[in-house]
Amino acid sequence: MEPGMAENWIYKNPNEPVEARTKDLLSRMTVKEKIGQMTQIDRIVATPTAVCDHFIGSILSGGGSIPLEKVLSSEWADMVDGYQKAALETRLGIPMIYGIDAVHGNNNVYGATIFPHNIGLGATRDADLAHRIGVATALEVRASGIPYDFAPCVAVAGDPRWGRTYESYSEDVEIVRNMTSIVSGLQGHPPQGHPNGYPFVAGRTKVVACAKHFVGDGGTDKGINEGNTIMPYEDLKKIHMAPYLDCISRGVCTVMASYSSWNGDKMHSHRFLQTEVLKEKLGFKGFVISDWEALERLSDPYGSNYRASISSAVNAGIDMIMVPFKYEAFIADLTSLVESGEVPMARVDDAVERILRVKFVAGLFEYPMADRSLLETVGCKLHRELAREAVRKSLVLLKNAKDPKKPFLPLDRNAKKILVAGTHADDLGYQCGGWTISWVGSSGRTTIGTTILDAIKEAVGDETEVVFEQNPSPDTFTGQDFSYAIVAVGEPPYVESGGDDPNLIISFNGSEIISSVADRVPTLAILISGRPLVIEPSLLEKVDALVAAWLPGSEGGGITDVIFGDHEFHGRLPITWFRSVDQLPMRYGENSYDPLFPLGFGLTSKNVKLSN
Repeated sequence: MEPGMAENWIYKNPNEPVEARTKDLLSRMTVKEKIGQMTQIDRIVATPTAVCDHFIGSILSGGGSIPLEKVLSSEWADMVDGYQKAALETRLGIPMIYGIDAVHGNNNVYGATIFPHNIGLGATRDADLAHRIGVATALEVRASGIPYDFAPCVAVAGDPRWGRTYESYSEDVEIVRNMTSIVSGLQGHPPQGHPNGYPFVAGRTKVVACAKHFVGDGGTDKGINEGNTIMPYEDLKKIHMAPYLDCISRGVCTVMASYSSWNGDKMHSHRFLQTEVLKEKLGFKGFVISDWEALERLSDPYGSNYRASISSAVNAGIDMIMVPFKYEAFIADLTSLVESGEVPMARVDDAVERILRVKFVAGLFEYPMADRSLLETVGCKLHRELAREAVRKSLVLLKNAKDPKKPFLPLDRNAKKILVAGTHADDLGYQCGGWTISWVGSSGRTTIGTTILDAIKEAVGDETEVVFEQNPSPDTFTGQDFSYAIVAVGEPPYVESGGDDPNLIISFNGSEIISSVADRVPTLAILISGRPLVIEPSLLEKVDALVAAWLPGSEGGGITDVIFGDHEFHGRLPITWFRSVDQLPMRYGENSYDPLFPLGFGLTSKNVKLSN
């Protein structure tokens, strides 16, 4: 090769069209380099040598896969840049793409803004708010040197027993479709005339988004995670596939396959849905990525025939495989499958073409390294104010008086003495839920933020005494004259199958805590949860007011903004609140529909029902 020849290659010229650059680069790649591009590995096993030797196309942080505790965005950027330097030293200098689950803000990073989980955003019905959250999340993710976000989840949750219900915006497909505006926030708005289905990223302040989990993950029988969605194709298309049309029209770059099955057939090996429908009929031109270790789930016993699983998944239409650890075995098996013809070379070329297209569209060839100028956006005042707005708008007032003519809220911030109680009143980790710093999430001051108790102390007058007891005993009330009590209870953090729950009772004896306090003091109960929970009629009768606050994230001040009357309630139920788990699944509009509170229910502080 003559000196300077490589610089004249089409794929290195940013002024050339993306398709020309993609085809030029693809034509220069060996089989080994192509298979490397299809391989995504976790940072735990990603060494610069592994990246370089195997031409690894992508690295991810699985849930909680963080370099060290309380690592800041700048340190994340240093780590990602280190991997990128190794990728750029390969023969063709193809940048790797680093991905992360930033599903309610850049939730893996200490100090980042944590927004409400999707179920809370669905309660707002505010597409513009979702878009602005996408913009803010993209900035905080890019500040960490990461250009790829495994979000949004556009599942339509059909049964609250499902452990991922809080990752869904609603049981109503139209609400979910409306909230796909977050894709445009994450990636930017495609210009007029942009080809439908073609990926789009607006620049260095935006990220590659990922619509997930294709398709039907929210409709599984009995809400079992990774279970079986049983329905005709027309219903699958009308309910669960519909949000993907909106994501595709917004230029979404990637789609993640679901662990679940449709009528008994696993989605990861479903060629009809992955290729014939998503790629051919819907015209999706980005890449399809597998979920974490999903290929192992295709064989029973688990992972027993990995080679066959790779063949079925890749031939079905999976382009990038989230290995995430056994990448050497994956590469060896896929190489063997290509050599034997069991996986056609044309299928590999299609997969790699799609991956390269997204990398070119995302600007990674021109700007592969982190932009340190974005670090000031992480957890900034503007983003925290946005998160606080989202909390305010997500709150659903379910009850506001024992006597409808005498609203209990807003609370008097100048009361002499108030009691704050409950397991969730002063626990930031519980407030944020799963996918926060660690995969499952945890209790305590896991990141920077404001608990409900913090916010109450900030909101009340100087003359108001705030007494906090997590689980008050009868002695708590002896000789005390509380004006009212605020009790916050709910669920502990959970993720995925660990959140599947056939009972849906309030955790940590939450109902008993509310009942004990409400027997003695006028009480506002606040539920911190990722879904509706069982509320016994006697408990509902006892409390003076009840607020569903979902999983609000790091900005507890959004709750006090509303309960003390600075802002009005706007939230409406994004999901039916059942009376008993025996009723599940409930279908809005069916003759048997008899909820405690229907889809769309919500009150103002004046006890006026919000319009659905």
